[in-house]
Amino acid sequence: MMSSPIRQMNQRRLPPLPGVQQGKSGRGGRPTTEEMIITGISSVLNDQPVTSSRGRHYMATDVSPELVTHFLNENPEFLDRYVTTHVSEDKIRQWSLRKGSKNVHTRQHNLNGELLREKKSSKWKTCVQSSKWKVLHEMTRDISYQTDRLQILAELAQCAVDSTSADGFNLYLADSNQQLYHHKVSPISSSRGSRTTDRPSEGSYIGNIETGTSLPSYVAKTKDTIRTNHVQGDMRFPAGLGIKMEHVQTVLAIPILQEDSGVLGVIELYRQFSTDSFTQEDEEVTATLLVWADVCVDYVQMYNSMMRQRKLNDFLLAVTKSIFQDIVSMDTVIMKIMNYAKKLVNADRASLFLLDTKTTELYARIFDTGKEHVPQKEIRFPMDKGVAGHVASTGQVLNITDAYNDGRFNSHMTSTGQVLNITDAYNDGRFNREVDMQTGYRTKSILCMPIYIRGSIIGVVQMVNKKEGTFTMADEESFETFAIYCGLALHHAKLYDKIRRSEQKYKVALEVLSYHAQCTDDEYKIIKSTPLPDNIPGIIDYEFSPWDVEDNRKCLYVLYMMKDIFSMATKKNENEKRYDLDDMIRFTMTVKKNYRNVPYHNWAHAFSVAHAVYTVIKTTKHSFSPVECLALYVACLCHDLDHRGKTNAFMVKSASPLAAIYSTSTMEHHHFNHTVTILQNEGHNIFKHLTSDQYKQILGDIRQCILATDLALFFGNRARLQEVSDKNEFSWDDSEHRHVVMAICMTACDLCSMYKPWDIQLQVVNVIMEEFWLQGDEEKSQGLTPMPMMDRDKKDELPHLEVGFLVGICLPCYELMAQVLPNTKPMVDGAVSNLKKWKYLAENKLTVDQLPPEQGLEGNKQDSSGKNKQREEEESDKQNELNAKAGNKDELTEESKMESVEENKNKSIDNQSDKGSLLTDVRSESSVLVHSDNDNNLTEQIHDNT
Repeated sequence: MMSSPIRQMNQRRLPPLPGVQQGKSGRGGRPTTEEMIITGISSVLNDQPVTSSRGRHYMATDVSPELVTHFLNENPEFLDRYVTTHVSEDKIRQWSLRKGSKNVHTRQHNLNGELLREKKSSKWKTCVQSSKWKVLHEMTRDISYQTDRLQILAELAQCAVDSTSADGFNLYLADSNQQLYHHKVSPISSSRGSRTTDRPSEGSYIGNIETGTSLPSYVAKTKDTIRTNHVQGDMRFPAGLGIKMEHVQTVLAIPILQEDSGVLGVIELYRQFSTDSFTQEDEEVTATLLVWADVCVDYVQMYNSMMRQRKLNDFLLAVTKSIFQDIVSMDTVIMKIMNYAKKLVNADRASLFLLDTKTTELYARIFDTGKEHVPQKEIRFPMDKGVAGHVASTGQVLNITDAYNDGRFNSHMTSTGQVLNITDAYNDGRFNREVDMQTGYRTKSILCMPIYIRGSIIGVVQMVNKKEGTFTMADEESFETFAIYCGLALHHAKLYDKIRRSEQKYKVALEVLSYHAQCTDDEYKIIKSTPLPDNIPGIIDYEFSPWDVEDNRKCLYVLYMMKDIFSMATKKNENEKRYDLDDMIRFTMTVKKNYRNVPYHNWAHAFSVAHAVYTVIKTTKHSFSPVECLALYVACLCHDLDHRGKTNAFMVKSASPLAAIYSTSTMEHHHFNHTVTILQNEGHNIFKHLTSDQYKQILGDIRQCILATDLALFFGNRARLQEVSDKNEFSWDDSEHRHVVMAICMTACDLCSMYKPWDIQLQVVNVIMEEFWLQGDEEKSQGLTPMPMMDRDKKDELPHLEVGFLVGICLPCYELMAQVLPNTKPMVDGAVSNLKKWKYLAENKLTVDQLPPEQGLEGNKQDSSGKNKQREEEESDKQNELNAKAGNKDELTEESKMESVEENKNKSIDNQSDKGSLLTDVRSESSVLVHSDNDNNLTEQIHDNT
């Protein structure tokens, strides 16, 4: 409460009171009233009485509230100066609030009985500048709690009402169709709980934005501010206010402008029962407040958009996780899409139609009937019928509010590709009632959307009957984003179905191929009934010719060598069974059957390479483990399985499926995988008696050995082993060193024909070239230019090619082998001997047929053929003898075997002394024809062709 005037005037100096005689003051005289000091005890100096103009004297106790009030009324400037100087802003605000609360709804009537409105100043006018800033700050803080555009504008309008002392406001908002709607407000409690705000209701239509109608329409059209005391009867807006209101004549209407100069709406401030005009200051105050409207509305729209997008992102993430983590079948994906789509737009039912491009029909086999696990027959109808067909053709969204009155229902989507939003299906001519007739469901509103994959429509998804109202533009936008994920899900579901069917086809094809690629029971019985030889004379001789062995006996030789290698691991424990002969027979016969009938890379080549590595294993002092020896032998036997007679480069150029699967070492990877496939067949696992660790090791070694036959890898392997050997750091205890030796050994054995006697080598070279020339012929038929090695028309260059191959590949490989395994020196000797002959042909530009008889050449040919013939005769005699002794297959003791091995080693050492001196001369002379010191050019050619 305000203190009494007497207390406030204590120690204050006041002007003369009315009725008090003015006088002059002196040093000792009586003071004037202007010099009076209010002490609360005496109003004069020296206790002298004050005399008025009437001669009356006033004492301090004579000052009453009425007298002070009279004085302040007569001297308002003094009061204004005093309050401004001595009273705080908070106290002034308290006075203002208390005064406002007392005068609310105070009504007075004039002499005619009309209700008069008391004149009062607005809160804005009574505030000083700093207080205005605080008002704006509080308003901004209040607005920040609102998340609705209408609530923001209602808050601003209420602030304008408070600041201009208006009695109320009307809020009008414009839509995208230039139509104006009035929004009523109802009081609600704000989130802060400290004040009451207004909740806007759904808008009621006022009219189009144009002149000549109502005041808000005029303001929205002209974007002018209107202040009037005679709203009724103004020709600019003959309809008056936007809504009917009695006792309203004074109006201030201001447009709410957007940043792009568009009109967001109109605010009408009005005063009832009064003709007091809104002032220019009222207009400025309201305009100042509405400056915030565009910013606040943008803030609200941005906030709401971000929240909607966040919710949509969370929803789509949940959809993606649910659909893509559980792609079991197309039907499962369709059901999930329909369920999530209903949740997205709050629809009652959902339908998804897929497009059959062959019959140009829409079909659906999964339906949302409101019940679970209700079987339904598939529905099909032409794509030019109904809403779905229309949308699929136009590619646009369709929103139908009355489906049964829209004839486009069901086919519209497919034919147009448009999104349809139908609010009444039965009033849309595109509606196809057949779907409702088959499902027993009545459709009203429809939101129809096409589903795209790679720019093509694959289906149509329909949302039916929104639970509250009709489908909105926001529903269309969210649903359009959702349709993209629907397309991805359906596409992946189709791919999953294709992959699953392909897997089943693959299993069936593999089963069929495995059956026909395996040896038959008759083939197995033939080998099973034939006794294996106990000893094969000359089998470990480097000059032995595998190509001279009859085809029906090659399998017996393979089994003989494989059994011998398996036996190497059982010497420490004679009772331990390391192999199954039946499995070995089936495995060998199946491997033979899986080599194609090509000129060179066939079963005979596999047999020759397996024999070569067997010779190395039996004649050298190596430290390979029994498992590594077995891996070497099986790898050599299987290293060219299913070879097509074409190089890796050709497989890549011809876009072979194998090249698509294996980007490097194409055929070598295929050979290994084919080996594993054979081992997995029933009755073919020759390693089943190995431990799990040994089984894992031997498969890894076989893979590494088969991949090492790719000559592109030879140069790296050779460099690593050469470096270790030159530094005298090679150790058999180092597994990495052993594996490099195994890789070099595979290359040397794969090229075993190059160190065989001349007649054998010449025969094999012709076979190799025939296979190369066949590839060259095929390249020519495709319009390609084959390399010289593959060109049949350049067969006269064969001696030059062979010299380069021997110098660049074979001799470096054999020499390195001889450094690590000295007993492989016959490989070097045989290659040097053949190089000398190829060099002679190349230097004299002669063909193979023109090679003159040289000393020892014919003898070598006769000796080689004679040795093989003699071996065959000895083997035949031995076999006949074994057949006569039924069941005695093990007469040859281990001691006799070792004696045979030592005898062959001695023969090899004797031959080495005669041929070793030729190596240096031949290598130096051959460098004239090819760059033996630079393997790069030759490497490229070998890698592309061999």
